[in-house]
Parts: sequence; structure tokens; C-alpha cells
Amino acid sequence: MKYTVIIEKAGDNYSAYVPDLPGCVGAADTPDETLELMREAIEFHLAGLRRDGDPVPPPQTTAALVDVAA
Repeated sequence: MKYTVIIEKAGDNYSAYVPDLPGCVGAADTPDETLELMREAIEFHLAGLRRDGDPVPPPQTTAALVDVAA
């Protein structure tokens, strides 16, 4: 499965969240570190859902970059 991860600059670091998995969040010093942390966070989050017998939400959110004139 591929979940969309939104990464935002947050002062001196980066924070991220997964729109399809409420509560699945993380933060790190660089975008690459944040993405790796989120990969682990998603796996942990899904394992918790399965352990608790909760449904695993399917990936539905997508993101795109749009060029606009400055």
C-alpha cells in the first residue's frame, strides 16, 4: 500500500502527517529523515489498528505539485 505523506516546514525542522491515517504524525530535521520516520510510523500505526481489530483505512488521498506564475 502507498499512503500519501504531507511534509511541511515547521520552523527548524519538518513535520508530517498521513491524511488517511488520523493521528499518524512525525517530525525530524530533514525531509528525508521525516519521510523515513513516517514510513516507520505508518507501519506501527497499521500494526496497532490490526492488533486492536480496527479496520485499516485504504489509501485514498493523493497530492500533486502545480506550477503557477510567480
